[in-house]
Amino acid sequence: MDLTEPLARVGERIAAAGGDPDAVAVVAVTKGFGIEAVQAAARAGLVDIGENYAAELAAKATAARALGLEARWHFLGRVQRNKVRQIASDVSLWQGVDRLAAGGEIARRAPGAAVLVQVDVTGRPGRNGCGWDDAPALADGLRALGLEVRGLMAVGPGGDPESARPGFRRLAALAAALGLPDVSMGMSDDLEVAVAEGATMVRLGTALFGPRPQPEMVQG
Repeated sequence: MDLTEPLARVGERIAAAGGDPDAVAVVAVTKGFGIEAVQAAARAGLVDIGENYAAELAAKATAARALGLEARWHFLGRVQRNKVRQIASDVSLWQGVDRLAAGGEIARRAPGAAVLVQVDVTGRPGRNGCGWDDAPALADGLRALGLEVRGLMAVGPGGDPESARPGFRRLAALAAALGLPDVSMGMSDDLEVAVAEGATMVRLGTALFGPRPQPEMVQG
């Protein structure tokens, strides 16, 4: 698995959208792939690795250490309190914090941890993320727990990438209003829209690794 060409294409896409490829952080999402994807990312100089499931992150972090790979693990899924202990020592950035109770468990298991507040930019039932009006208070509450709130995170609505633009624009504006430096938004399909609207971090799986293998690993 060689990421040289895929990563170059990602850089071209970021530049074409008006972003600086050296300033927009790329999180390589290895969900569903084996440890070889982490190895390929390391060879390409990508140390920010994203996982959605606790069990998968824990297993890959253990394997990466055994192989001597450098990795900063980002937990991208909704934080389940009973799973925090399993991965607390491995996670560098918790990207899916959308309620204070989850932050409390993170603070207990990993004092001072870095987090992003996940905002639901779609307004659709069943989507993860706090509401727009709840985000400022949640950020304050997480800080009160001793956590480092670095920014905001969102998942686009899917479908036509242009449908993500209003939500992404509003998310970047809210981060600026709150004085938060990081805006994690944009995946393989809506990368350009996210960068154009101010993403400082994008989360890419298929753009780097190709189609995700099926079936995926058991969720955990």
